[in-house]
Amino acid sequence: MLKNKTALALNIAFISIALNACTPKPTEPASDAGQSSSAALADVQLSLQGQTEKLALNLPECEGRNCPEFSIDRLQSNQFVLDGLIDQAILANLEQMLSPVQHEDLASSKSKALSGKTETTEKSAASELISERASKTAAQQLAEQVQPYLAHFLDVDKELKDLGASHKISLSISPRILNSEPPLATVVINSSSYLGGAHGASAQQYYNFDLTQQKQVRLKDILQPNQQAQLDKLAYAAFKNWVIESKLASNMAEYEQVWKFKLSDNFYLGKQGLILQYGEYEIGPYAVGLPRLMIPYDQLQQIVKPEYLPKVQPAEQASNALAVSSEKQVS
Repeated sequence: MLKNKTALALNIAFISIALNACTPKPTEPASDAGQSSSAALADVQLSLQGQTEKLALNLPECEGRNCPEFSIDRLQSNQFVLDGLIDQAILANLEQMLSPVQHEDLASSKSKALSGKTETTEKSAASELISERASKTAAQQLAEQVQPYLAHFLDVDKELKDLGASHKISLSISPRILNSEPPLATVVINSSSYLGGAHGASAQQYYNFDLTQQKQVRLKDILQPNQQAQLDKLAYAAFKNWVIESKLASNMAEYEQVWKFKLSDNFYLGKQGLILQYGEYEIGPYAVGLPRLMIPYDQLQQIVKPEYLPKVQPAEQASNALAVSSEKQVS
């Protein structure tokens, strides 16, 4: 009898444990802090965050006022694909800035710098190069690629001094984040140089990067189908307005005999409209600097794709139909 009671008690205990195990526990609501953290993490991933870093280059020791100045910055951000694009753009800028002077010598110096240090087969040389680059940072790799341009720059300085010139030549390139938020992150590369002559040169090049698709976006990519001609008309109207307001000419036909209009692919999406950036001598004389034409967003609703049109409040729209400006550097 006692055994039966004990067995019955044990069965009841097992059943109770089983029921408790099977009964679902009430789920605790996710904390607001957890949700906020997830949202913040998503925002970080879809935004451009970073800063510039100066390349460590092998400049010779020099004293005096006429020492050449050569300074290259690169972008170090949380978007490594964009960083790579900017690195290549820096090299392309160097090629353009230095190529007018002794281009053959520059090509020769680059060829020597890129050739192997030992007489090995192409396969082993490539393997050695890959292994060497894998152990270096992106900044160190870019500095090595810049070095032939620096060597050519110093050769130019020596030749000018041998000719008795007292000018101090200079070259600088520096990227800067202009817009860090979707839909398009924008980086501007400011460059300037003086290699002798009457005056120096400067330029601003904008790189627009789709953070979601991880690719560079050009002007044609943000336009709706079959809207290129409409954009051309708006840009040409802005061009004429700029010429008149800048008092460059009173007769457009005469002005365009020297400075013809063209649509620039160098652009960014500003606070009030689409900015078309031009270089020196592109649509005007050197004295006008780096001209910009601005087309307000209210004129672009049927031209630019909706996903690339910033949400701008009506009060923030440009007050005039077409605004223009001409500046040397981005503020």
